[in-house]
Amino acid sequence: MRRVCFACLLLPVVAACSVTMPIAALHGDDDVTGSISKPITILSPKLDAEDWRRAQSALTLAVDPQGNGAPVQWDNPVSGHKGSFAAAGPLYVLEDRVCRSFIATVQAGGGEDHVQGSSCRLGPNEWLIREAKPWAKPGSNAR
Repeated sequence: MRRVCFACLLLPVVAACSVTMPIAALHGDDDVTGSISKPITILSPKLDAEDWRRAQSALTLAVDPQGNGAPVQWDNPVSGHKGSFAAAGPLYVLEDRVCRSFIATVQAGGGEDHVQGSSCRLGPNEWLIREAKPWAKPGSNAR
């Protein structure tokens, strides 16, 4: 009888040792300050989500292998931002994906930026910008 009673007293103590409970101070979520925001696209930090949606459609048409190679314009009447894409070379294969270089113009925030980059096809009508960097238009004095 004594063993049964001892076991009954020991059982809650042993069971309590296996229960884990997170401590809020040690297991908190990451602090979000909002002071640094990630750009929607590497094309330009000035573009918002709707600008990028419209620009991405133009990019897809401009670099499409079935396209005619003409520049493709985009604009967002709400933000006033606009731009264009033009294919800047032949298709090439990189990491088993079809890719193409492009030149883009972005008019946003009161200025005009020229960007040189490359994009690769992810799937039907979906291209990802792999890289984008400032580009000096030939004949301009920009360095």
